[in-house]
Amino acid sequence: MIKKIAIFFVLSAIMTGCVSKKVFNDLENKYADLKKEVRKVSDENEELMKAKNTLELDKSNLQKEYDQLKAERDKLQADYTAVNNNLKTLQSSYNALEKNSDEALQSNMNKNRELLAKLEAKEKALAAEQGRLNKLKADFEERSKRVAELEAMMSSKENAMKKLKETLSKALNGFEGKGLTVQQKDGKVYVSMENKLLFNSGSYAVSLEGKKAVVEVGKVLAVNPEISVLIEGHTDNDKFTGTVGGVENNWDLSTKRATAIVNIFGENKSINKQNLTAAGRGEFAPLMSNETTEGKAKNRRIEIILTPKLDEISKMLNEID
Repeated sequence: MIKKIAIFFVLSAIMTGCVSKKVFNDLENKYADLKKEVRKVSDENEELMKAKNTLELDKSNLQKEYDQLKAERDKLQADYTAVNNNLKTLQSSYNALEKNSDEALQSNMNKNRELLAKLEAKEKALAAEQGRLNKLKADFEERSKRVAELEAMMSSKENAMKKLKETLSKALNGFEGKGLTVQQKDGKVYVSMENKLLFNSGSYAVSLEGKKAVVEVGKVLAVNPEISVLIEGHTDNDKFTGTVGGVENNWDLSTKRATAIVNIFGENKSINKQNLTAAGRGEFAPLMSNETTEGKAKNRRIEIILTPKLDEISKMLNEID
């Protein structure tokens, strides 16, 4: 474009012949102005092309969005039509049901009232049963607690008796092989002393060696005041023929021998005399058969039976019952 304008001015100058400097300068100035104008127009044209491209891209995106929205609208329209048709069908069915359901509805209402009445009665019964169940649960928990306490107490008693047996065994260790045994069974401790350690035949006077053993047992009893002590005298089944005064028979002899042991315990001021009981069993609780000499010797004995006091356990058992 600029070249065309320049050529135009050159041709004009040739055709018109020589021109003045002033005219030439004017032409140059116009040429410069036109050149600027052309650049401006060219820049504007470039900006317009960019704007055009942007607008065409926006148009393309809008067209895509339009097409998508139109497709969604068409789908919604189809769904609406289907739902509307279903609604009309349901409405027709409802109207038919409503027309013929008054009698059935009334019947159902009556049945519902009956069911509600039964339900209320069941709820009341259930509430009462729940209350009873809660009470039973509370009682069971309380009993379980008491049983646990009882078991702990019995275990403690058992351990105490085990320790007592060990203490007695240690204290009476020097009398092993002399007819003395210490056993623990059924929650009790049994100290058995044969007559050969304690008494002469037909006598209820305790020998010096026997008294030493009884005194050792007494020392253990003195530091265990919660133990009940039963001293039982036993004989064989031979008829009493001794010359000891005041003894009538085996039963009497066994009782006097048990009492003699109690009297030795009584010499220990630390032993609670209320814990002591003397009993004669005569020949009626033998350990072995009286048909042999060895059996008779085993049956002639003193048994000291140590039992933990069970007052608290009995009271707890009564509470549980």
